[in-house]
Amino acid sequence: MNNFSQRKPKSNTRIFVLLFVIVSVSLCIFLSARGRFEPVASSQAVSLILSPFQKVVSWCGSRFSVVKNVYEEFSTLHEENEALKAEVEKLRAENLQAVEFAAENDRLRELVGYKQAATQFDLIVARVIGYESSSWSHMITIDRGTRDGIEDQMAVVTPMGLVGHVTEAGINSSKVQLMIDPRSSVGAMIQRPTSRVVGVVEGDSSNPTKPRMVNIPKDSDMNVGDLVITSGFGGIYPKGIIIGTIEEIHPDIGGLLKFGAIKTSVDFQRLEDVAVIVESREAPPIPIQPTDNQIIAPTQPIQPIQPAQ
Repeated sequence: MNNFSQRKPKSNTRIFVLLFVIVSVSLCIFLSARGRFEPVASSQAVSLILSPFQKVVSWCGSRFSVVKNVYEEFSTLHEENEALKAEVEKLRAENLQAVEFAAENDRLRELVGYKQAATQFDLIVARVIGYESSSWSHMITIDRGTRDGIEDQMAVVTPMGLVGHVTEAGINSSKVQLMIDPRSSVGAMIQRPTSRVVGVVEGDSSNPTKPRMVNIPKDSDMNVGDLVITSGFGGIYPKGIIIGTIEEIHPDIGGLLKFGAIKTSVDFQRLEDVAVIVESREAPPIPIQPTDNQIIAPTQPIQPIQPAQ
């Protein structure tokens, strides 16, 4: 009981002192803020009491300011980085588009130049919009049709040489059979003046990229490196269009004929723009005349056989 009585006054004293300090500090702060409390001793006491708190608040404020500045700088850098990424993607797309436009302009310039140079032809420029390739068929689709003047059996070319011919003309598009198609056949001849060997170029299903010039007699004058052009025979392809060059010569089955594997002048894997020959003023080829030893011209009439007497 005595211990409890002794502890109670001490506790009350501590509480009273704490309340007095709190009230005094609050009053000093209030009066200092109002400008009505100016004693030097009291100001020093207040400063002494508040100094630790002010240091803590100042330190916290400075750390908060640093964190705020770092966050703002990070946010700014993030926004700038995103803007730079968007600008880089935009420039990359514009660069790719510019490169594509430049390549297209080069191809069209070549076609226009060919159109101006090949005055014997009326040409319509078309773009390849589809490609069909299999072991038995090589076809492309172009973006020109009957409304543009395209018809079946019209020859298709590029400035490099022969492409093929139109097999199905629609209203807005047409299908073209490439000359490397195994079902295709083109009348051809060796351009070399001392040769002029005539044959047929057809697609080779076993080697789709290299058609063959066939039906060539074994002793015909055909050499590796000879330029092959269209002969004009057949009615589809005008004479003089480049097909390619003889790359290899092989004997045909039976040994009486031979054929030449051709490296085409047109790269069919990179075919994007073509020209359709809608009109040709090329003179038709002169028909092949028989040689002197093939002409039979009897000088005397044939007498009928008289029966035996």
